[in-house]
Amino acid sequence: MILVHIDHDLGTRAPGGVTGVDPLSLQALAAARTLDDAVTAVVAADGDLPPAAAAELRAHGASGIRVAMHPGLADYAPQATARILATLVEEVCPRAVLAAGSARGNEVMAHLAAILDLPLATDCTQITIGPGQSEVTRARWGGNLLEEARVHASILLATTLPHAFPVTPAPAAGEVHTWTPQVPDADLLVRVVERVMPTGAVGVGLSEAKVIVSGGRGVGSAEGFAPLAELAELLGGTVGCSRVVTSAGWRPHSEQVGQTGTKVAPDLYIACGISGATQHLAGCKSAKVVVAINTDRDAPIMQVADYVIVDDLHAVLPAVIEALRQ
Repeated sequence: MILVHIDHDLGTRAPGGVTGVDPLSLQALAAARTLDDAVTAVVAADGDLPPAAAAELRAHGASGIRVAMHPGLADYAPQATARILATLVEEVCPRAVLAAGSARGNEVMAHLAAILDLPLATDCTQITIGPGQSEVTRARWGGNLLEEARVHASILLATTLPHAFPVTPAPAAGEVHTWTPQVPDADLLVRVVERVMPTGAVGVGLSEAKVIVSGGRGVGSAEGFAPLAELAELLGGTVGCSRVVTSAGWRPHSEQVGQTGTKVAPDLYIACGISGATQHLAGCKSAKVVVAINTDRDAPIMQVADYVIVDDLHAVLPAVIEALRQ
């Protein structure tokens, strides 16, 4: 059996068929299916799992669903979630515990590794489980290096590199079992207690976006992002940015694409005024098509883009927007 930690935002997302299950967790489910036919999805929440969320987990290969219900789990609580996973590990003795290699998934698994006193392999692109020893391939240095490693442990703890395992339908029975865990107060000291959305925040998030219009230092200012936002709206996408932009305070960190931001895999990534530092390329390398607009034809991002436009973005974007409106 493989346990898979399912990250979620149940109850905090917009209505309209969105289940709240983190898409990256579905990728972890896909990875687990390559290792074992028995895959149990583990959800920590403060109430029953919505039917739509349960149906999505079943559709992606969960042969069992365990839901830990506790009032303190209304939102993200990493140490408490890890404690619940540790309890299940002792109960069912799985071959492995997997989670998405997101900031939240890695944090929960780090707590779990500390509780169980076991090693943790993060950002895995390949996994092979053996008796007492597993072999993994991990992405290091922003994906510029692939490391092959042996993990000596009776139970493998690992996270999956975002977008390394494609999500494919794999219907399974997925019977839901709920229980109320014992969660020490100390495990709930660090948790999300309130969310305050930026004024006017609408649209799809970076991780789900099919189109991302991203800006870097070359945009010039916070006001300079207006045409990027207009283009993103026309294309049904969202706005992203580089780290230097968030450091300057032009855009919020939630929009940062990169190794220390969000790793994305849109159908189309339009990079405007972004030079293409290694950390940024690590975040957008899974995009299907990259279009780069930059005055510097030798910028690193121009070497990896599918299409390049050597020109001033402030001249190019208005022309593109006008053409789209026509």
